[in-house]
Amino acid sequence: MTAAYDEIGRDYGEYRRADPRLAAAIWAALGNARSVINVGAGSGSYEPADRDVLAVEPSAVMIAQRPPGAARALQATAESLPLYDDSFDAAMAVLTLQHWTDVEQGLAELSRVARQRIVLVTMDVEQLGEHWLIRDYIPETLATQAVAFPSISSLERALPGASVSVLAVPRDCTDRFMAALWARPEDYFDPRLRNATSAWHELPDQIVERALGTLRCDLDSGRWDERYGHLRRMPELDVGLRIVCAELGAG
Repeated sequence: MTAAYDEIGRDYGEYRRADPRLAAAIWAALGNARSVINVGAGSGSYEPADRDVLAVEPSAVMIAQRPPGAARALQATAESLPLYDDSFDAAMAVLTLQHWTDVEQGLAELSRVARQRIVLVTMDVEQLGEHWLIRDYIPETLATQAVAFPSISSLERALPGASVSVLAVPRDCTDRFMAALWARPEDYFDPRLRNATSAWHELPDQIVERALGTLRCDLDSGRWDERYGHLRRMPELDVGLRIVCAELGAG
């Protein structure tokens, strides 16, 4: 997925800005860890500024978008971290597992370099399938996401004793990944926004055009608001985002 992010990552920093409410939950999950490796770090979203962080990211385009003062970045992959054992208190990986070529190997590497805990943010694809966009307009997405995202049960097997928590997404979430726009259907028509999200990037053009055409008709006719207008008034929603925390027992 590195080459793809060299393309879709060009507007990532603009559209995928860390949401402070999600960040607070992630940082709380890191607990007392003072040193953190952020694997699949992208442009630096959700990196805690008050800790010693090393970012690991395979895409040079993403690294180039890291803001001034961001943590130092190392160009490498999750599956082969060029670091010593027990180098950091904690390892974190936020919405990146779906891009790893070997999740089991990547998790083994996180377990190797972290002393205390691992914090993952990922998607429960079964819950994601309840999103109106996927259910009503682009059901094809579910198949690609089910292949890309490891199941929650597989993560629990790979990280024995891990806890899994729902991370509800605010209505006005500033991290505008596909499922985060659950109350803002009009935003899906922004091509630059879609291009900054891998789930859109993976869909054939004809499917995207069909889905957006149908959605436009439903918005213009009022049909969407008849069915889902109540979402515009909800403060947050479970769209499948999950925090998986594994204590490693050291530290």
